[in-house]
Amino acid sequence: MAPEFLQFLFSGVTQGACYALVGLGFSIIYNASQVINFAQGEFVMIAGMAAVALIDAGAPFALALAAGVALTVVVGVALEKFAIEPARNAQVVTLIIITIGASIFLRGAAELLGGRGFRSMPAFSGNEPIIIGGAALLPQSLWVLGVTVVIILALGRFFNATMHGKAMLATACNPVVAQLMGINTRLVLSLSFALAALLGGIAGVLIAPLSLTYSTVGVMLGLKGFCAAILGGLGKPMGAIAGGLLVGVSEAMTAGYLSSAYKDAVAFVIILVVLVMLPGGLFGGRSAERV
Repeated sequence: MAPEFLQFLFSGVTQGACYALVGLGFSIIYNASQVINFAQGEFVMIAGMAAVALIDAGAPFALALAAGVALTVVVGVALEKFAIEPARNAQVVTLIIITIGASIFLRGAAELLGGRGFRSMPAFSGNEPIIIGGAALLPQSLWVLGVTVVIILALGRFFNATMHGKAMLATACNPVVAQLMGINTRLVLSLSFALAALLGGIAGVLIAPLSLTYSTVGVMLGLKGFCAAILGGLGKPMGAIAGGLLVGVSEAMTAGYLSSAYKDAVAFVIILVVLVMLPGGLFGGRSAERV
């Protein structure tokens, strides 16, 4: 296998894993509320910028990462509590518009507090590359892939072996019946935003050492994560994972063999092609799936 192909593959899988985490956040919230949360990308931005700010202020590295993710979860819960819950009886399109407004607000707040400059975060365990088949694999890429695998396994355990996870699955299948059975669907919605924010925050601190973080970094990451969720089938967690990897690898191959100028357009072209052939995405319709 050609070293350059391996290099592009490593890069694509790493980026695709981050898209998958963002796409999972979209799917989790969609299953709980049928709302597409367009502030999901800002969760990635908040964690990265907060962690970098704390590191620059002298905080211990691990504490800064944990605090950045924790802040993101708080923001996610606050978004649901103060923006989504008061409008819970509104039409879905209204709720989607609210998330767009929240996204703009969060970007503005980030620029006000952290400025518009580009910030960098040190890698978790150095930058000495690992040579595999003539291609260089950064240790941070292993962190991204390893943590993503752990998260997927943990989510599978959560949804299938805990009461809260099963309540989320029941709400995704039929919220009315779930409520009649005594499930607190409001709590499920809050939990879904917290979980989506957690996934976005983890993606944010994982990807920050590989690329610069800044106030608008979540815009494109959010769109790519949304593409991953749509590509796999909106509401299908495994579809979001597969879609994220497909988008990431396709981008890397396009940038490597054609031009980086076309990289950002690849995800949207793939969506058009796939949805024409498979309107429900790669994994079918919108119904919830056990993960």
